[in-house]
Amino acid sequence: MFENLQDRLGSILNGLTGRGALSEADVSAALREVRRALLEADVALDIVRSFTDRVREKAVGAEILKSIKPGQMVVKIVHDELIEMLGGEGAGVDLHAAAPVVIMMVGLQGSGKTTTTAKIALRLTTREKKRVLMASLDTRRPAAQEQLRQLGAQTNVDTLPVIAGQSPTDIAARAVQAAKLGGHDVVILDTAGRTHIDEPLMVEMADIKKKSNPHEILLVADSLTGQDAVNLARNFDERVGITGLVLTRMDGDGRGGAALSMRAVTGKPIKLIGVGEKMSELEEFHPRRIADRILGMGDIISLVERAAENIDAEKATAMAAKMAKGKFDLNDLADQLRQMQKMGGMGGIMSMMPGMAGMKDKMASAGLNDSLFGRQLAIISSMTKAERANPDILKHSRKKRIAAGSGTDAADINKLLKMHRQMADMMKMMGGKGKGGMMKQLMGGLAGKMGLGGMGGMGGMPDLSNIDPKQLEALQKQAEASGLGKPGGGMPGLGGGLPGGLPGLGGAKLPGLGGGFPGLPGLPKKK
Repeated sequence: MFENLQDRLGSILNGLTGRGALSEADVSAALREVRRALLEADVALDIVRSFTDRVREKAVGAEILKSIKPGQMVVKIVHDELIEMLGGEGAGVDLHAAAPVVIMMVGLQGSGKTTTTAKIALRLTTREKKRVLMASLDTRRPAAQEQLRQLGAQTNVDTLPVIAGQSPTDIAARAVQAAKLGGHDVVILDTAGRTHIDEPLMVEMADIKKKSNPHEILLVADSLTGQDAVNLARNFDERVGITGLVLTRMDGDGRGGAALSMRAVTGKPIKLIGVGEKMSELEEFHPRRIADRILGMGDIISLVERAAENIDAEKATAMAAKMAKGKFDLNDLADQLRQMQKMGGMGGIMSMMPGMAGMKDKMASAGLNDSLFGRQLAIISSMTKAERANPDILKHSRKKRIAAGSGTDAADINKLLKMHRQMADMMKMMGGKGKGGMMKQLMGGLAGKMGLGGMGGMGGMPDLSNIDPKQLEALQKQAEASGLGKPGGGMPGLGGGLPGGLPGLGGAKLPGLGGGFPGLPGLPKKK
């Protein structure tokens, strides 16, 4: 979503940090470029103007221009103002009200209200352990009520039975009554949308609000809409009174203007963002983390949280036991590839790693993208059980059969086997004897520097499922203090250079991910 803006701001601010001293003219020239970058990202003009004015006011002070590292001070000011523009502190869905808590979903047709309703219901059911009832108030769009019923069946969330001929306000009143009688904690009302804002729509929304008395009114907006999303948010807020925003399609290739503008225009927090089509792909919006990503500082906390959700603890323990013995077969490699796919693939992980944003284009031009994982998994899936457990038996005739079965060629199979051998050799080295093996020493050092000492499992990797938010915040601060939160900073305890490192890039490896990112050989080493 923010890749173009990230590239532009990154190059502008890197030009400042590379200088020993800054004049007022240098700051003004940089802010002109920042202004242009934000306008190109489709951020509303008045918001861009107020943003650059606030940064200029703070950045041209004598204490900044005469400080030891004026460029870095300017970067910090831009970072802080970005966080402020995005909303300061993150705010989740507020459930602090008498049950059943009524959540009303509003927005235009096609913005993803119905799907987002089901995603929120699933999130509240699984994370908050709430009993949720969903009700479709959309009597205009064909099969809208049936769509919500099917999503309810898919997510195991209760839906209000449909009674033909009822008006939206009657359905809202019946939903609240049914939630009270059924002992539900939350009732989510999925209202109808239009292709554009009109008077009948606003009257209907106001009537539903009056009838159901919602605790939360969430505006669902498509993040690809651009500046028009600002007018949408302003109109809904003035006529209905929204309490928060939900942005869908944040995984798209839009320029990010809606996310940067809507919070500033309405003063209402962005509470949730849709990052994919799956029901589980809904995340809380954290302004600081988004600002870090935009400025190329990575997002270690979100990466750890995503790993906690997607890494199978039992498989990780079994993998650690095998690695301790120096064993690593093609089944293990396939498991690692699948885990990386679940965590958002190569691009998703690298966008959260400090200083790695600039490597994505180089890797893409070298043909190292997420389709590579698919090919490698296809090759492994075309092997027999014996071949996956013992790759040494793969001779020419077997490779020919595997290539035909996976739609690849012998060269692809040889690349996979070479990569596996390199990783297997590293596993033996990491699981070797003496002070618990290299892996344990490395991860122990990393844990100590991040203030998370005594971490067991996976040779010293933390038990991600048990890390609470305060520990994650502490980890982020420790990471920043160690240089991990800065563009180009290295992983503490693992040497400098590229953070974490990638095989074939000359950096250190990430032991907790099975010796770095699998499947990335072939890029030239850094000189």
